[in-house]
Amino acid sequence: QLQASGGGLVQAGGSLRLSCEASGRTFSSNAMGWFRQAPGKEREFVSAVSWSGGSTYYADSVKGRFTISRDNAKNTVYLQMNSLKPEDTAVYYCAATRGPRYGVEPANYDYWGQGTQVTVSS
Repeated sequence: QLQASGGGLVQAGGSLRLSCEASGRTFSSNAMGWFRQAPGKEREFVSAVSWSGGSTYYADSVKGRFTISRDNAKNTVYLQMNSLKPEDTAVYYCAATRGPRYGVEPANYDYWGQGTQVTVSS
């Protein structure tokens, strides 16, 4: 089970740190990712991290502003979001793949958290 937290309301230019804690099993051998879904839009890829944390991947829209990391000892993945924009407003979901390979499509991920709301005001 994946539990996402850390969302909230922030002004444009502000920062938030999302966390995704796994329970019931370890995902230390799995790639992990963050997706987001705004109202009326499809779920879109935000970022992913390899099983070791050594490789990270970002959507162009967040590159340079967001940083993904993981702590396998704590079974937790983080998404540090800086310089937030109103267009970042969405429900953010963490997810895990079945194996070590990451993907940019929701179908690449087999385990999902419940989502945490991020709202950025202008």
